[in-house]
Amino acid sequence: MGRPREHDDHTREALRAAAEQLFGEHGAPGVSVRAVAERVGTSTRAVYSLFGSQEGLLVDALGQRAYELLTDAVLAHPESDDPAGDLVEMSVEVFREFVIRHPALYRFTFQRVVPDFEPGPELLAERQRAVASLTAKVARLQEHRLLRRGISVEAATVAFQAGCEGLANLEMRGVIMRMLPEDAEEEAWRDTMTAVIRGLIRRP
Repeated sequence: MGRPREHDDHTREALRAAAEQLFGEHGAPGVSVRAVAERVGTSTRAVYSLFGSQEGLLVDALGQRAYELLTDAVLAHPESDDPAGDLVEMSVEVFREFVIRHPALYRFTFQRVVPDFEPGPELLAERQRAVASLTAKVARLQEHRLLRRGISVEAATVAFQAGCEGLANLEMRGVIMRMLPEDAEEEAWRDTMTAVIRGLIRRP
């Protein structure tokens, strides 16, 4: 029997998860090739084989993975005859869920906590795919003739993303959200994003 492969998809996902954990615990300095390999119980050779370098590990495991998770969740989110309501629910069920489950990925990707980090073409492509998937959901407002006159799909997408990122930042800091009653964070997301969407659509 030959030696088991060190660079299969299972190993890659395990290394990505380990990098996310280490980033959450220690920041970028903690995501070394050796530390990630040891966390998974594999060799540094496997890490280099899959990601090429420590920077490649950061880009793939944190940046690309973040956008992949968001894109897949956005595309999978169910659609109804109420696209405005769908967007409000998506803000909670996709974006808030992502922040809660993957705070390290959010910090790396949206808060830009790694100084002087420049995304490469692969990460930029994954980011564009994420933006396109979100824009397609927002475009359903236009398809249903709900967008107010003078508001483009692109402007509505920016407004939606700004609302989600603002709420995400508040939730991650925790201080402002503690002003609310216990377990009221989800309701705050829904109320805020409902107000954002209402500002974009025609009045009945």
